[in-house]
Amino acid sequence: MKKKAAFFIAIRYLWGRAHEGGRYLRGAALGIAISLVPIIVTLIVADGMIRGIIDRYLELGTGHLQVFELSFFGYEEDAAGEIKKIGGVRGVWPEQRGMGVIAGKSGRTGVTVRALESSFWDDPGSVKYLKVIEGQPNPQTDRDIVLGETLASGIGAKAGDTVRLMTVRTGENERLSPRSASFTVKGIISCGYNELDALWCVISLEGGKRVFSYDQSSSSLIVKIDDPYKNADDLKWKMYVNMGNGYGVYTWKELLRSQYSSYESTRQLLLFIMALIVIVAAVNVSSATSMLVFERQRDIAVLKFSGASVKGVASVFLFGSFLTGLFGAVLGIIVGLLIGSNINLLVHSLERALSFFSSLFNGGKITILNPEFYIETIPIIIDWRAVALIGIFAVFCSVLSSWIPARRAGKMKPMELLRKT
Repeated sequence: MKKKAAFFIAIRYLWGRAHEGGRYLRGAALGIAISLVPIIVTLIVADGMIRGIIDRYLELGTGHLQVFELSFFGYEEDAAGEIKKIGGVRGVWPEQRGMGVIAGKSGRTGVTVRALESSFWDDPGSVKYLKVIEGQPNPQTDRDIVLGETLASGIGAKAGDTVRLMTVRTGENERLSPRSASFTVKGIISCGYNELDALWCVISLEGGKRVFSYDQSSSSLIVKIDDPYKNADDLKWKMYVNMGNGYGVYTWKELLRSQYSSYESTRQLLLFIMALIVIVAAVNVSSATSMLVFERQRDIAVLKFSGASVKGVASVFLFGSFLTGLFGAVLGIIVGLLIGSNINLLVHSLERALSFFSSLFNGGKITILNPEFYIETIPIIIDWRAVALIGIFAVFCSVLSSWIPARRAGKMKPMELLRKT
């Protein structure tokens, strides 16, 4: 029996009349489609969340790469000049970081203080994710300070207020001594992600010299490149070649290794759980194939008398399960992509609806995406390679689960089938 004939018979079974067995395959295909919708939506949401959070860290926090001067002789300016000569580098900014305690009107808390060149905040990547709540986005003088929204709220600070920043300096006898300095809150900023907003305490490079001692802080160069997701490793080695010895260069993947690994592990776990649902749905294809074999016993007998081999008859039902899985996969992926691409609209609409019903019972506003744990707007990231693999996996499971009933149909004896029918 030719494969082309088997394929067309399988199409007829799938789209045939309900009482002829087609309802079983179409029902199984619908089950595949329903099982794929959540896994596609989960993929889009997980990738969007990860990319949204990582992009904020890259553009506003660590940069795409960081360069550390290892000899402690202060050659960062020479290194910055060499880095700027490399193609694909978007910008280089010196930064000094240290720990401190900041006190406002209603509280105090420990912070990571960043002394940065003001032009860092004018970079297109910084502007894209930076939202100014009050005042200005960067400090202008050595007595200006910019706070993250969550941090400012925690200490009760507003634009124009005076806060005190306490750091540690090394004295003449190498003893640590506290140092306190007053700053004026120049602005309050946010990136839409609470974890970063809670850490931001930004001063100018001149302000950093005022509050930090060299041995109680770390200095580095923040580097931004055109494509951090593809070219970071290549440009890292080019920097080593241009600068020579005495410098340590780290990509964002190394700087955020533990955090990025945690996100990826969570993503893989979610997809694995969703894949189990697809496997369960694929088992339904096996049941549907078994019922189809039962319904089409007369057809099997005719094929056998026509000279069809065991393999030929089995191929009819395997093609049927393949088309069932393919139809269900295509339908499920399309619906999943439509829902995933509009996830922000759906979530915000659901929040408004739930908040409305909650208000009827004197309840408060309901927030699904709590900014303390999630970003407020999920970027829509579609990994087409992963989508294709999910579809192939669904079709493969459908065919594999139908192998036994299809093989059993091929081994049926025609005379016994005719007696039964």
